[in-house]
Amino acid sequence: MEPEQLAAYADELLDAQAFQDYAPNGMQVRGRRPVRRLVSGVTASQALLEEAVRLDADAVLVHHGYFWKGESPCITGMKAERLRTLLTNDMSLFAYHLPLDAHAELGNNACLAADLGLTVTGTFETGTYRPLGMLGEPDEPVSLEAFAARVATALGRRPTVVQGGDHPVRRIAWCSGGAQGFIDHVATLGVDLYFSGEISEPTVHTARECGLHYLAAGHHATERGGVRALGEHLAARFGLDHHFIDIDSPA
Repeated sequence: MEPEQLAAYADELLDAQAFQDYAPNGMQVRGRRPVRRLVSGVTASQALLEEAVRLDADAVLVHHGYFWKGESPCITGMKAERLRTLLTNDMSLFAYHLPLDAHAELGNNACLAADLGLTVTGTFETGTYRPLGMLGEPDEPVSLEAFAARVATALGRRPTVVQGGDHPVRRIAWCSGGAQGFIDHVATLGVDLYFSGEISEPTVHTARECGLHYLAAGHHATERGGVRALGEHLAARFGLDHHFIDIDSPA
């Protein structure tokens, strides 16, 4: 299929144009080739692009693409090398940021619920077109230590844990990536634990002083699920050959 067809379908599926985002969503680079083989990954790094070339991919699908607000518009250095790799090999690049956090079935936060065995009970507002964060519950109350172990098993890395009291975990809020800044709002929602990808110095004190457990499970680790799920969905829908490539990141 032509890249424009794939972009049009994914744009509509994710309601991509409705988000006020930090980078353009949809097709960021148009390659020459029709899309038959699709490689997906979290970030359009040089390492991911080289894996796509090795697999003779026609297109790359990522959560973190290019052209972020505030960055230099000059095509030099690392940015030039990445774009040269795409253009030399006639590969298209598709990127979906906030729309892929928010989607109720394929989004990063929905995938985290499935991976951690959480029942989604609602969402919470994050100042975007649609709420990004989710609210939910485990099947039964668990200790902070047990939930942290569940996260470590599901995501393949130990989270940073801030204990906000002695209470068990019954009600949970979560938002993937760098969403630790929502903790002040989350503390008003009556949950026992909040988890995201990253942690900042103020996050620790807010959690402790508000009696809220906090887990930082890794920006990369919490955002692998959505792009993989979207890639699998597109492959099934259009008969594409899809490969998810996990370029490990400790962040």
